[in-house]
Amino acid sequence: QVQLVESGGGLVQAGGSLRLSCAASGRTFSSYAMGWFRQAPGKEREFVAVISRSGGSTNYGNSVKGRFTISRDNAKNTVYLQMNSLKPEDTAVYYCAAGSSWYLRTPQDFGSWGQGTQVTVSS
Repeated sequence: QVQLVESGGGLVQAGGSLRLSCAASGRTFSSYAMGWFRQAPGKEREFVAVISRSGGSTNYGNSVKGRFTISRDNAKNTVYLQMNSLKPEDTAVYYCAAGSSWYLRTPQDFGSWGQGTQVTVSS
């Protein structure tokens, strides 16, 4: 099991940027694919991005392609989500999660989760 702690959320105006971080502890960080999900009030948890164990492969949800970038630093046990050109519809609690493969897209496929960090984008 790996423990995950997100940080970096906050309030930003539309068009602005934020970078989220997720620090991991416990079992070897580099043995996990890492994902970001988000959940807005009254909505299901939505896939945002995933990155492979080495960081060489990534994939994104359609709503964030071209605006968000996922990356990781295995030496620092940290995964990042750079969010640019933010829109009010990006407002949600953002969660990082650890999984077994970067092919995974659904929350049920990820076994470890952080507590989430709130991102609010004002118009």
